Amino acid sequence: MQARRFVLTLSICAAMPAFAQSGGDLSLWRLDCGTGAKPVTVAERFSDTFAYSADKQLPFTYSCYVIKHGNDVMVWDTGFVPGSNPNAPKVSLSDQLGQLKITPDQVKFVGISHFHADHTSQLPSLPNALLLIGKGDWDQVSSPKPMAGANAAAFTHWVSGGGKVEPLTLDKDVFGDGSVVVMRTPGHTPGHSSLLVRLKDKGPVILVGDAAHFHENYESSGVPSFNYDRAETIASLDRIKKVASNLKATVIIQHDPRDIGKLPAFPQAAH
Repeated sequence: MQARRFVLTLSICAAMPAFAQSGGDLSLWRLDCGTGAKPVTVAERFSDTFAYSADKQLPFTYSCYVIKHGNDVMVWDTGFVPGSNPNAPKVSLSDQLGQLKITPDQVKFVGISHFHADHTSQLPSLPNALLLIGKGDWDQVSSPKPMAGANAAAFTHWVSGGGKVEPLTLDKDVFGDGSVVVMRTPGHTPGHSSLLVRLKDKGPVILVGDAAHFHENYESSGVPSFNYDRAETIASLDRIKKVASNLKATVIIQHDPRDIGKLPAFPQAAH
């Protein structure tokens, strides 16, 4: 019996990720993946409790990120295709990677916070990357009838079997040392994820995807009317806040321009 318990303990420990205190050879860049052409009237769609006045407007930004772990490269979210709409970036994801002397073929992982077009439209430019996506979102983009808002076309290469995909049902320790973790934070969409990056100098950073779109909703746990699941949204925000508190992490709300300055201006990186 003791031997069986010993073996079981070893098996459980082997399955658990090693949680690093910080990433020794880890860098994080913010890429420009678009700027809102005009402020968004948030009262219309971004609160299901009528929290904002009818005339309250906020500017939005669209962000993508690059993480370099030793020689391995990960991209987090891919943004709009340049020229596709008024909010789209002027410089493509591939060209911005080129400024960092990284080719699309060198990208080992592409993590997607969720399936909406403003986070996925340049995904086809990274065909060799292993796609990391919450299973709830993967089930939709790979369905014959994806739910409204799912940018299924961007995932065609992976759905057809041309690229490798890992649908996530739990957190994903990307590099196996706890320095970069895809966190399960459903609610905005069925398989929404956030990203924890534990930098050596700056400390932990949490990229929240669309768990919240702007400071006011993050602080009040506000829920947009178009979110997939209200209870999951609130639970995910609670989780992010507790992780941030326990790790003393910097929280970056990807759509809020007030958070752009939390990372160095491109092409400088946070370490």
